[in-house]
Parts: sequence; C-alpha cells; structure tokens
Amino acid sequence: MNREQALVRPTVLVVDDTPMNITSAMTVLKSGYKVRACTSGAEALRIATALPHPDIILLDVLMPGMDGYETCRQLKANPATATIPVIFLTAKSDVEDETAGFECGAVDYIAKPISPAILRARVKAQLQLKSMADFLRDKADFLEAEVSKRTREISAIQDVTIMAMASLAETRDTETGNHIRRTQHYTQALARKLQFHPDFATELTNHKIDLIFKSAPLHDIGKVGIPDQILLKPGRLTPEEMAVMRTHTTLGYAAIQHAEDALGIEVDFLKTAKEFALSHQEKWDGSGYPQGLMGDSIPVSARLMAVADVYDALISRRVYKEPIPHAEAVAIIAQGKGTHFDPRMVTAFLEIADEFHAIAQRFADTSATLAAKERALQPFTSPA
Repeated sequence: MNREQALVRPTVLVVDDTPMNITSAMTVLKSGYKVRACTSGAEALRIATALPHPDIILLDVLMPGMDGYETCRQLKANPATATIPVIFLTAKSDVEDETAGFECGAVDYIAKPISPAILRARVKAQLQLKSMADFLRDKADFLEAEVSKRTREISAIQDVTIMAMASLAETRDTETGNHIRRTQHYTQALARKLQFHPDFATELTNHKIDLIFKSAPLHDIGKVGIPDQILLKPGRLTPEEMAVMRTHTTLGYAAIQHAEDALGIEVDFLKTAKEFALSHQEKWDGSGYPQGLMGDSIPVSARLMAVADVYDALISRRVYKEPIPHAEAVAIIAQGKGTHFDPRMVTAFLEIADEFHAIAQRFADTSATLAAKERALQPFTSPA
C-alpha cells in the first residue's frame, strides 16, 4: 500500500431503518472512517455492489421487507461483495439470534445499545483482518498469474525448440516442404476422431493429444544423421542405402533420449517424441522397422503417425516420384488396412479423409517455399 492509499479512509456502510441508530453509529465512527448509510436491505445491496465497494457493513437485523439475515446471505452469495465483512448491530441478543447471524456469513455480532469503544474496536479489528486477507488474496492471485505466465513461456520455448530441431532435419530435404506442419495436424485430427473409440478412450486424453501435436514434428529428427548422398539421392535407394536410411528412427530416438538424460528427468512430450521417432515406421503386421513390432505393441502415437506420414508422402512430390491425387492416396491407405496400418485407424481416417485433404491444402508447399529450401541447401550440396 502506497502513502496515497494509506491516507484514504475506509468506508463503513451503516444499514438500519431507524435514523437515530444511524446517527449514533455515524457519530462514533466519523472521526476515523468515511460513513455511508441506508435504511433497507435492498438499498444496501445496491450500494454494496456499486464501485467503489464499502470496506465493511454494519447491518441491523430487524428491518421491513428484506431483513438483515437475508441481506447478509445475498451479500455473501455475490462474488462482488462476498469478501466485505458484515457486523450485525441489533437489539436481538439471544444466542439463537447470534448463531443465525454467523451462519449467514457475518464476522461479528454486537448487541444494542452500542458501546462506542467496543464498536470502534470491533470495526478496526475486522478491517485489519480484511486488509490482511486482501493482501494474501492479491499475492496469491499475483503468484498464480506469474506461474501461468512462466508455464506459457516454458511451453512456448518448447514449441519453438521442437520446430527448430524438426526444421533442421527437414531443411536438408528440398522435397518435404511443409511436411512437419501437415503431419502435425493430421495426427491431431486422427487422434481426436479416435478419442472416444472404446479401444483408445483411456490413452487418447486431451492431454495426450496435446502432447502428440507438440511432439509430432520430431518424428523425422533422425534424418539429420543420414548422409546427403543417401537422403538427397534423386532415385530409389539400393538395399544398402535403404539400410542406412532406416537408421533415422534409432538415430532420432537416441538423440531425444540423450537430451532427456541430460535434463535428468522424464518429460511427457519427450516420451511421446521418442515414440514417434523410433516407431513411426513400424507396420501393423510386424513387417516394419526398426524393431518389427506388431499390432498393439506399436505405440498409439506411432500408429497415428504411420497413417499421417504415408498419406503425406503419397500426395507430395519426392525426388523419386510425382505427387498422386488425394483420392488415390486414400485408396492406398485403405488397401493397407490390417497390414501396414491399424485397421481401426484406417476406418477413422476414411471418415475424416476430407479433413486430411483440407489440411494438405492449408499447408500446401509453394514453389517459393521449395525454392527457398533449395537455396538454403546449396552450400551443403554444391561441389567444393
């Protein structure tokens, strides 16, 4: 609290239908507080909800229309006024009356006739408690906002780092263009489609789908370790070259594992990234690589990427092939049901094939994009 705020006197709202009682309370409090007054519960609610709110309310119980208890209940039910302390000032002094006052949310209960010294002391004490509560609440809100801000910053740093690492791999291949973006959105769309399938509902939570989207760009990070003469070969690879190309799965997995080991803790999105990198070339019938996994032993994330990666490869230009139309790519995916791909995922893919097509068009490679990548690659591929 700065000096200017400290000089502002707290506002006390006195609510009583008897003018004499209002005058009495104002006389006792006016030297230290700004005092406002009204004669009904309805008027008290109107004043209390308007800005600036009173700092404390002194409330009579017996009033025509809305009594003090109901007024207090409504004050406490409204988030805008719930934290304003209420002290009952009333002639009703039975234990049952006092209990009822505390049950509806009052912080204190003073029986009439009023003792000036007691009233001043009680008001002062409650305002001090309110000041401390406000301070702690403001501090908690500030800390929560700071934590949220830092969390967003960390997430943004992760996203930027992932995209930078993935782009490093993709820039070595002039043909892949926006492959990263497309496969990222394909896998997300397919995961959302399968989210409520009974076989996937437990694993494909909203959190897991967020991790899939965040980690998908790292599925081909291992291509960084593939020699240019193989990665950029303008034609089909020999069996020996294909064996080297296949190591991009284990190279990518090892690189991410090394980063996680250096960090010293397990990170959810890196766990998913490792699944993508190592297993996205596995096939449902066990004929894939590098481990020859079969069926449900293949991580769900990798099975999603298998569909996304093949679809994108089919519709995109490569050094060894021209792109094929969307409808033909869909037909090829359908033919791979139960052999290359998880059959449940193929069924889901066929239902949202139009969404895949829309993603492909949204992130389509342009001639300018490919030309820029070719220029960026020239220092690495030009003869010495």
